[in-house]
Amino acid sequence: MTLPALDDPARYLMRPARSDDLDALERFAVASAHGITTLPADRAALADRLARSQHAFASADDASGEEIYLFVLEDLALGRVVGTSGITASAGFGGQFYAFRNEVIVHGNAALGLSNRMHTLHLCHDLTGVTLLTSFYIEPAYEHTLAPQLLSRGRLLFIAEFVERFSERVAAESPGLADDTGHCPFWNAVGRQFFDMDYPVAEKLAGGRSKSFIAALMPPAPIYVAVLPKAAQWAIGQLHPVAELPFSILQDEGFDADTWVDVFDAGPIVEARLATLHSVARARHLSSAEGRHAGQEGEAADGRPRLCLISSPHRDRFRAMLGRVGETAAHLPTALARQIDLGPGALARVAPMSLNALTRGGRHD
Repeated sequence: MTLPALDDPARYLMRPARSDDLDALERFAVASAHGITTLPADRAALADRLARSQHAFASADDASGEEIYLFVLEDLALGRVVGTSGITASAGFGGQFYAFRNEVIVHGNAALGLSNRMHTLHLCHDLTGVTLLTSFYIEPAYEHTLAPQLLSRGRLLFIAEFVERFSERVAAESPGLADDTGHCPFWNAVGRQFFDMDYPVAEKLAGGRSKSFIAALMPPAPIYVAVLPKAAQWAIGQLHPVAELPFSILQDEGFDADTWVDVFDAGPIVEARLATLHSVARARHLSSAEGRHAGQEGEAADGRPRLCLISSPHRDRFRAMLGRVGETAAHLPTALARQIDLGPGALARVAPMSLNALTRGGRHD
């Protein structure tokens, strides 16, 4: 039997993580780079996060903001889980979520006719309460396929479907520059001066939480970038190599990357209003074509087929996939509706994919 190619969009399905996915999550956590604190390489901690996620998907209670949601990506041809991604409903829940805000301060003396623009970093909690995209990992063999696109963008359709459970603003941290030994230029120049610990220890201590503990030790005064070592200056806003693909996916979605950086490694933090993101703004609702007369869902009637991101409206059994849908289709093709378990009368979200989605590959966000 010949398996479908890795770039076959029908090969992949995104769904909520289940208890039997724990081994796969542990495998991803061990393989992930420094900075992915929401995938701790600790089986008990992963099991706890998985249990919290399952409760969030299944609970009928009103959302409190403390919820986390973990998804996995299945390779249907092989019957195995090959990636994961997540959502934190409210950053810094129960505390503050800290970041550095890029600003420019102008110093001047009118009498002397002198002025100077200085790049500064201001410790802030502007992003407290925003919804965070987290925990992205995909196996290297799938980096240059459509799989990362589904795994990253599918979260946006989930947020849009259950918008009352999330913030109108969405953000994502990307790991900054650090090597395999934990050497981090920005941390060594800034954080280490106030915390007597190595970068990996500080990241583990944060553990994906609010990072509020830094407020007691980090000075509130602005940091003048010009006085930092050159290596630390250059590291501000730079990506760890494994972050390049998911970062580019988010930029393609419309996220802004110029305002905030991480307090530990100065990796870029992207942010946007949910309604402005391409997969959300361009999505439409389609019901299943099942039961309609033959030919009513054909290419001739539906116009040119286009690769789309498709998601179901069910929270506890959410499904997202990629498939081709006619540009003017009035209904979702039956085969696609069945794959996301779209019941009678239910409406799927269908968002056209950008051309950039076909040329990207990578592992982390």
